[in-house]
This record gives sequence, structure tokens and C-alpha cells, in this order.
Amino acid sequence: MFLLRSIILFNLFVLLNTNCTLAQDYEIDLDAGQEVFINNCAACHANGENTADPAKTLKFDILESNSMNSISAITYQVNNGKNGMPAFGNRLSDEEIQNVANYVLNQSSKNLW
Repeated sequence: MFLLRSIILFNLFVLLNTNCTLAQDYEIDLDAGQEVFINNCAACHANGENTADPAKTLKFDILESNSMNSISAITYQVNNGKNGMPAFGNRLSDEEIQNVANYVLNQSSKNLW
């Protein structure tokens, strides 16, 4: 019993003294997302197009068919890149990535491209 109590207390101590990084919530800022898009994405994705792979535009039906029609999918792609798209995780803050992902999905879902 003493051993079990010691193990539990030790684990509790470790848990409480460990630095945990939790996902941060950001207020959606579509204007900031547009600015990030213009400065970092528009060279290849102007008007929702894709100069590297014309079949993979940012239009909603294309995003949907490629399972890219969610904030989490878009943020993952922006962070890590894929195929011809470079990773932006080391260039943009998490907040900038969240804003641009929301901007892209907003534009796409409202057929604004």
C-alpha cells in the first residue's frame, strides 16, 4: 500500500511540475489572414488558383475532394508543406497560420475565389 501511494504521489508531482504546451485558441482575424495570404501564398495561389498543380486549386469542391476542407487540414498543410508547397511552420507564427487557414476556408466555402 505504501509503495502504491508513493508511486501515485510521485506521478502526481511529475505531472504538476511538467511544462505542458496546450493548444492556444486564437481569435479569428480574416483581415490578418488575408494579409498573410497576400504576402506568403498569393504568388502561387492568386485568386484561389495553383500555379504548381493547376488541378489542386483552393476552390471548395477541390479542397473537399482532397480532404483539405477543414481548418486542421489547411493548418497542417501550411505548417508542413507537401509536394511542391514549402512548409511555412518555421516562417509564420501559429496565429498567422490559423488566420490564413480561416481566410482560405472562408474564401473557398463562400465561392469568393
